[in-house]
Amino acid sequence: MVQHKFNMNLTWSEGRDGAGNLIASKLNTKISIPEEMNGPGIGTNPDEMLLGAAATCYLITLATLLENSKVPVLDLSMQAQGFVDVTNGVFTYERIVHKPTIVVKDLTDREQRRIHRIAEKAEKTCMISKALQGNVRIECQIQIEQG
Repeated sequence: MVQHKFNMNLTWSEGRDGAGNLIASKLNTKISIPEEMNGPGIGTNPDEMLLGAAATCYLITLATLLENSKVPVLDLSMQAQGFVDVTNGVFTYERIVHKPTIVVKDLTDREQRRIHRIAEKAEKTCMISKALQGNVRIECQIQIEQG
């Protein structure tokens, strides 16, 4: 069995309207409650970080599966959105939408269906998506273009 360990050190000052710092081996940033939630909006926040974790995991998994499937990708980019519902003062991270754009040289109907299957498989095999399963709905709006 192989187990990977990731460490993070965090500090916080003051209460709800305070701010803190997050330090990890490759990440050093300020943190606070976002302005959208009536916070100070200093640095990043848990909502962006959860979206970032899900989006980067999906994008890396997608790139790997496309490469392993020998898909000749000319360009791979993505937008991601996170949706947080507030009902009766309760915050619930409801869903994440991944919007990858995959540009390939020769795009036949058969190749388009194949790439679409690979993009869906990436969502099912991404480690962060699996961790969120049953709690946060994850959708993919895949765009495939010929370059």
